[in-house]
Amino acid sequence: MQEIYLRKGKDASIRRKHPWIFSGAIGSDTSSIEDGSLVRVCTNQQEVLAIGHFQKGSIAVRILRFSGEEIDQRFWNQRIQAAWKLRMDLGLLTKDNTIFRLVHGEGDLLPGLVIDFYGGVCVVQCHSIGMLQCIMEIVDALKEVIGGKLKAIYHKSKGSLPRSVETQDGYLYGSIDMPFYAYENRVRYSIDWILGQKTGFFIDQRENRKLLGQLSKGKKILNAFCYSGGFSLEALMNGASDVYSLDSSEKAIALTEANVSLNTFEGKHVSVIADAMDYLKELPLPFDIIVLDPPAFAKHLDKKHKAVQGYKRLNAHALRQIKSGGILVTFSCSQVVDKSLFNHTIISAAIESNRKVKILYQLHQPADHPIGAFHPEGEYLKGLVVYVE
Repeated sequence: MQEIYLRKGKDASIRRKHPWIFSGAIGSDTSSIEDGSLVRVCTNQQEVLAIGHFQKGSIAVRILRFSGEEIDQRFWNQRIQAAWKLRMDLGLLTKDNTIFRLVHGEGDLLPGLVIDFYGGVCVVQCHSIGMLQCIMEIVDALKEVIGGKLKAIYHKSKGSLPRSVETQDGYLYGSIDMPFYAYENRVRYSIDWILGQKTGFFIDQRENRKLLGQLSKGKKILNAFCYSGGFSLEALMNGASDVYSLDSSEKAIALTEANVSLNTFEGKHVSVIADAMDYLKELPLPFDIIVLDPPAFAKHLDKKHKAVQGYKRLNAHALRQIKSGGILVTFSCSQVVDKSLFNHTIISAAIESNRKVKILYQLHQPADHPIGAFHPEGEYLKGLVVYVE
């Protein structure tokens, strides 16, 4: 195992257990270290602080262990076991809910790794070359920990790694005939990890969808950027009078309609294929609740200003159109737009649209997407439930 040495005074963050080493903190030559290699991280006084995966780029090392202890199969088993126990302690696997995130990267002390669980199927996504090279150890750990509840393991890392990295998606254990169905909050979904976005489903909105359901009885609801229709289905399950699902993607609308049919909710549902920004400017009927869950408007700091303006315009359109006494449920998953900035942006949109608002709830990612106490960057999803007077 090769060693890297930090510049003098650059060990403070790692001593605080932050899981990333940035390239600017490294004082030794790393040109001979291959991407994905395990390296020991040392001070300039040769004290071993940690072991992690090396990869050329801004984040040069992702820490696996804050010691010099070996990374072996026992390590993977223990980390996966800890992640599984947490989800079981949270009561996330029941007859009414068979969907949850099993491993959430840095939040589960496995930076660069995401594993989502769908009714016995684990979909593994590697976001670092080091994790990709450890894929079979991860598979063995999943088999050891989950045992008889495990039906299959599907590897889906293509698109999550640098283009220069050659990898193929596919089953690493077992196989499943499609379509495959799983449950979230009693709602039945068709999950497609092969062709769907991400790992097949956006699990991080589970608790926020549940909250919308509690507000939905007898309401007319617009769900913009609906993708597979999660918010729409939760509203319909809980007695909404009418639900419009809006997306610019025909594939997303087809997926939503399939899920609506699967749960026999057709009578109260309307699909709309349109650009959300344009559609919100002149709605066909007054809505009691509008849900805005757009994709990330910015993934890098240099796009932050443009993203904030986009969120402001989108929410201002919705606030102008919503009924008096209505509720806006709005989100941002842009990591570079923090909670405070997002809140200020929504308030600015309310001022611009000349609507009086009250913040009822501040929303975030659920417990199976934990935020490492020493890694605040892990908080990416933020949302507000706003009452419009």
